Amino acid sequence: MTNGPDETPVISIIIPMHNEQEVMAELFARLVAVMEKIAEPFEIVCVDDGSRDRTWALLRQRAGEDDRVRPHRLSRNFGKEIAMTAGLDAARGQAVVFIDADLQDPPEIIEEFVKLWRQGYQNVYGLRTRRAEDTFAKRTTASLFYSVFNHLSDTPLPANAGDFRLLGPEAVKALRACRESQRFMKGLYTWVGFPSIAVPYERPARAAGQTKFSMFRLWNFALEGITSHSTVLLRAWTYIGLIAIAFGVLLGVWLLIEYFAFGRNPPGFYLTVFVVLAFSSLNFIMLGILGEYVGRIYQEVKKRPLYFLRDDDLD
Repeated sequence: MTNGPDETPVISIIIPMHNEQEVMAELFARLVAVMEKIAEPFEIVCVDDGSRDRTWALLRQRAGEDDRVRPHRLSRNFGKEIAMTAGLDAARGQAVVFIDADLQDPPEIIEEFVKLWRQGYQNVYGLRTRRAEDTFAKRTTASLFYSVFNHLSDTPLPANAGDFRLLGPEAVKALRACRESQRFMKGLYTWVGFPSIAVPYERPARAAGQTKFSMFRLWNFALEGITSHSTVLLRAWTYIGLIAIAFGVLLGVWLLIEYFAFGRNPPGFYLTVFVVLAFSSLNFIMLGILGEYVGRIYQEVKKRPLYFLRDDDLD
């Protein structure tokens, strides 16, 4: 199967993969059927993000059967954000579609994505109308994250929108220009701007396999997103410092009134313990937030490549 002699793809499908052998057959069956129905030249750029199962072997087999499938293999597990970036760098199409391999993003919706792109939209994204397949804890924490992020960031995220989307040529060019190593793609989609529109859909359960995101990884992912796209947490400490100073002044005035007006001497031990604990806790929180930002500065100034590709035949 092929796009035809020397035919440049119009649409590039980018799929980051990590241990996805169980779902691959159904994924390609549904995805290829959809893209052939759309009838635009396409390619499927698969990025193996350090899989430990037969994902890479199956990708090579698929590429041998269909030259529209272009597999790439990272030298180790760099994480989904970097795998998506590697796919974006390798894509040759005018438009790109990001989609997960687990089929929780129904490939059939890509047809609607393409129609809206042809109408002029540069960012056509899937909007989940239900997340019944997720646990209560995951739904709750996701809702909390979007609420906190949108209050802190200058570029709010549409709630329940993930990576499943089509980006037009202008958005692709802008996103490729963003080369920070600490990447939060959902924030970058909105940060680059351009006309966007949502396509609602019901998100099904995974077709096979287990999710790769534990609660700990989701927590780190949320922290990455907030600190990558907002400095409000740093500025907030100016106001917290002013409030702490005001509190200290009021506390001093209260002690003076108690002593001189009423002749009472408030117990000093409990007050001292309270003040020390309160302000030392604030200091530790402040240092932690500063550490997060300093750590990101440290990562960026090293200017390391975002990823490396493997070029060997080992599985």
